[in-house]
Amino acid sequence: MANVSIIIPTLNEAIALARTLRSLQWLDPPAREIWVVDGGSHDATLAIAEQASVQVIRLEQAGRSLQMNQGAAAASGEILCFLHADTLVPDDLVAVIERTLADPAISCGGFISLMTGPQVTRWGVSLHNYLKTYYAPLLFRPHLFLKGLRLLFGDQVMFCRRSDFLACGGFDPQMPIMEEADLCLKLTQRGRICQVNRVVQSSDRRVAEWGALKATAIYLSIGALWSLGVPAHKLKQFYEDVR
Repeated sequence: MANVSIIIPTLNEAIALARTLRSLQWLDPPAREIWVVDGGSHDATLAIAEQASVQVIRLEQAGRSLQMNQGAAAASGEILCFLHADTLVPDDLVAVIERTLADPAISCGGFISLMTGPQVTRWGVSLHNYLKTYYAPLLFRPHLFLKGLRLLFGDQVMFCRRSDFLACGGFDPQMPIMEEADLCLKLTQRGRICQVNRVVQSSDRRVAEWGALKATAIYLSIGALWSLGVPAHKLKQFYEDVR
């Protein structure tokens, strides 16, 4: 049996979740388990998860860090994979993850995120997000870049060993944003961060709502300010939820 546990944090994700869970049925090999950790949805999210026969955790308090930590605590797999509810993955996801982490020098990995919508592929934004994985740590943490730091974000489907995740304290529950980048910083102390040369397909809903230029400006500003020490809770106000 594969040793990968997939953890999906949700909050009012009824529009996207059913398609994501259907795609996970085709994984070959299958994941060890799939956990949906809900932060208090008031739409059909929970009903969709229950119909898909996945493991469900219901929390009263929303917060992606908190939800993913709860999923990690409940998971039994040796590898944790954190998947957004609006992201589609290749059917050999589990094999790619296990093959990547077979290298003991790698502590964490993620995929190339291709941002798409019903009628458009956001090639420019996707290219920038790909490059940001490398240039952001090179600019703001060059000493760690040389040790293997790459900055991954949630739509890149991050994965790591459960033992490493627990050893570094998991996601910071006080961080409402940039929690994945913070985890990358911590996991770099245990090995290299790797962006796998494979693609996952993520929703463009924020770009569709904001426009490509505004979205890119927000992504750049939040990342730069966080790197310069601005607390994440102050940055959250510029990154409203879009469903």
